[in-house]
Amino acid sequence: MAITEDGQYITFGQHIQQQQQYFPSASGQFSWLMSGITLATKMIASYVRRAGLIDVWGDQGSTNVQGEEVKKLDIIANDALKKTLGYRGNVGIIASEEDDEPRVLQEADADDSYIVMFDPLDGSSNIDVNVSVGTIFTIFRNPPEVEGAAKSVLQPGAKQVAAGYVLYGSSTVLVYTAGNGVHQFTLDPQFGAYLLTREDIKMPEHHGTYSVNEAYLHRFPEPYQRYLHWSKHPEGGGYKSRYVGSLVADFHRILITGGIFMYPPTTEQPNGKLRLMYECNPLAFVAEQAGGLAFGAEGKRIMDIEPKDVHDRTPLTIGSKKNVEEAMRFINDPVKIG
Repeated sequence: MAITEDGQYITFGQHIQQQQQYFPSASGQFSWLMSGITLATKMIASYVRRAGLIDVWGDQGSTNVQGEEVKKLDIIANDALKKTLGYRGNVGIIASEEDDEPRVLQEADADDSYIVMFDPLDGSSNIDVNVSVGTIFTIFRNPPEVEGAAKSVLQPGAKQVAAGYVLYGSSTVLVYTAGNGVHQFTLDPQFGAYLLTREDIKMPEHHGTYSVNEAYLHRFPEPYQRYLHWSKHPEGGGYKSRYVGSLVADFHRILITGGIFMYPPTTEQPNGKLRLMYECNPLAFVAEQAGGLAFGAEGKRIMDIEPKDVHDRTPLTIGSKKNVEEAMRFINDPVKIG
């Protein structure tokens, strides 16, 4: 755990204030926005810890814009983020996996207005069986020259101001980047504060594990099948499989220990399943800041993809630099790789 010279713990709020020295134009409004995200995730963590004791298990009885069954905790998490961000004053637009369209919260100062997009509870189908779930978020500047919320959110990931996720597991951890390294905070339930526990995280360049849902193997394009055959074969990579089925949990393991996560296109979903704006972009930002790589369809860097809709989907290959480079050699040049 990172502590100051006088033996004090570093809270998330203190860390944000310290980071502002690297951004001379910072006005202090960003830290106020981030406090809304941390407050919402503390509320969500409380509900997750009490799942089974209170009525948050099961389906809510509707489907979202993705056509997915909405869980009760999806709604709770979504509402928590919308309400806490709504009181921040500098969040002009929000967009969520659970909402059909981006929505304007208020007319914020054009010089200090942000867009926040999020997946409020990634992996929520796992909540009933006590598997880790998470919240993913990303922050953009609200472009004053663009009219309308639907167009304002359509920015490539390279324009992200900050991004990160919260993993609700054996402990609740928040991982974020604002373009100056990746840092992890752990929620201390006794004091209700996120404390800095890993600073300037660097993803290992290579590790012998891969993470993919192999139940869909025969629905993947042939280059992905060949890569996976090579990666598990003793005469190829000889890698081990590690797959939770919760994106945040799978990615967090790779961030800390290294390896590769893949969600390829399938015959049923040729454009991929994961959402570009509020799942792949933020994780790609974190991965690159930690020394990793993230690519989408046709070998394109995730953060260079120009979105056409807030709910755009994309294939995803993400993880340690050398692991991803190995995979992309198969995906980009399948003919020459035996």
